Amino acid sequence: MFEIHADAMYTWVGLAVVSVAVFGVAATLPTTPPPDATGLAHTVDSVATSEYAATAEHGLAAERIRITPHRIAIASDGGTASATLRGVPITPVPPSMTAEHARLRRVLAGVPPDRVFDDPTAFADAAARAQAATHRWGPAPDRLTVRGVVYGGHRVTLVG
Repeated sequence: MFEIHADAMYTWVGLAVVSVAVFGVAATLPTTPPPDATGLAHTVDSVATSEYAATAEHGLAAERIRITPHRIAIASDGGTASATLRGVPITPVPPSMTAEHARLRRVLAGVPPDRVFDDPTAFADAAARAQAATHRWGPAPDRLTVRGVVYGGHRVTLVG
């Protein structure tokens, strides 16, 4: 009545191995959800496709960000998410402080472009160089600012 069957030991060993495997998988799952790149892309697209000059901000819960003229990617402990932008190519404004990036950053912050650039062509050229630059991963800010600017017939959507 109280004897141990030979296959009972194999059952307990198998159960222990499966339990350890399940615990291992559960321990490697992320503790936070992946960031929301789709909502961020929607905010950028709404400014980029607006027929009027507009400004918007979007809060970020991410550690790193990569902005290109056609795509935004954000990453956190929960994973990496990216979204393709539907509108016209945007102009990423990196936090690096070259003289040209500093001038674009001032326009992004709300300073009129005619107070920062000599003429509309200089503004359009600076935006084109920022679009063509190498876009790398960098630390994500708490908020992303998007500003659509029209200056002398040139429409530019700055994101930074």
